Amino acid sequence: MIVWLIGLSGVGKSAIGRELYNRKKSKNPATVFIDGDEIREVFKNDKHSGDYSVEGRRKNAERISALCVWLDRQGIDVVCCILSLFEDNRRWNRDNFDEYFEVFIEAPFEDLVERNPKNLYRQAQEGLIKNVVGVDIIFESPKNPDITINNPRPYCDVGMISQQIEQAIARKYI
Repeated sequence: MIVWLIGLSGVGKSAIGRELYNRKKSKNPATVFIDGDEIREVFKNDKHSGDYSVEGRRKNAERISALCVWLDRQGIDVVCCILSLFEDNRRWNRDNFDEYFEVFIEAPFEDLVERNPKNLYRQAQEGLIKNVVGVDIIFESPKNPDITINNPRPYCDVGMISQQIEQAIARKYI
């Protein structure tokens, strides 16, 4: 199973994903955690501004989907946290993973600006950086996620959210 957590930077994808990963890993040791930022770092796609352009983001998304399908074919479960800008990429996931569960995590943009640990949004709004999703790159919410989680300021409890996701997965697949 591939659990695909989607949302803007600062919405809590990684924190929720790590908690969900820990829960799933305790039940199935053949589970891995993938974070879009970490994959960028591993493949050195985080050094140049072009790496964060729409084209660079598509390349990273396709790379992550390919990695996930490879793991899926080996029976390894994945919890993947990614911005996931592209609806066609998400459709590809649905068509190519044995079991795909899409989680959309959202919060009011003002909350994201306030709590964004990387300070991306303020820098982009001030014109200091470019290629920031939600500022100068449009983020289109997923059309048909399996579950939508609202995570406004302050953050919701990651344990509670992870449990909610697990329950939704169980309703869909068990």
